[in-house]
Amino acid sequence: MSESTIALVTGANKGIGYEIAAGLGALGWRVGVGGRDDRRREEAVAKLRAAGADAFGVPLDVTDDASVAAAADLIEAQAGGLDVLVNNAGITGGMPQTPTTVAAETIRAAVETNVIGVLRVTNAMLPMLRRSASPRIVNMGSSVGSLTLQTTPGAEVGPISAAYAASKTFLNALTAQYVKELADTDILINTGCPGFCATDLNGFRGVRTPEQGAQIAIRLATLPDDGPNGGFFDDNGVVPW
Repeated sequence: MSESTIALVTGANKGIGYEIAAGLGALGWRVGVGGRDDRRREEAVAKLRAAGADAFGVPLDVTDDASVAAAADLIEAQAGGLDVLVNNAGITGGMPQTPTTVAAETIRAAVETNVIGVLRVTNAMLPMLRRSASPRIVNMGSSVGSLTLQTTPGAEVGPISAAYAASKTFLNALTAQYVKELADTDILINTGCPGFCATDLNGFRGVRTPEQGAQIAIRLATLPDDGPNGGFFDDNGVVPW
């Protein structure tokens, strides 16, 4: 990685995504701030620039094909390529989510953003990532998506969550398939869990700060060329699938 590295962080106008963008910007990278809310996105860009980061706004709704295609075109035009993609945008769908009562639409919405959105953005950015000397893809997952932890008695995995947790399990499976398909490339693809952070995603009930939550993504985004590929990590190391 070098100071000319170009990154895109989805859902970067607030919370963990903003802190990921700030951390990568502090390295001297050029950072695309992806977000669908125009006002929040441009406020985040202005704040990052005021702190010295080389940031630019990327209008991006991960659930919309045309928006994602336009975002790829914008990055190509403004930055000339892409080295690192951090798929951070996500939703919980609201609680409670017990499987006997959750609405099918709640599950559908979570999968559309948390899984299909990752697929949509990743595929749109892949042509640029393939041209990079040290391409990285970081998918922001969660330990609640770990089937091992979900089936371990006494493990702390939060409330029953038929939409959010299941979508993160689905994301793990999708990540594994990307790793298999792109095994003959230089792209390192890993999943990172930020921990239970205080963000509006959970009503600010988390016990970690967004800045703390961003550290795993920053670490995976800056892996050396011989770094791990196809892993699931948090600040403490490997998370079981």
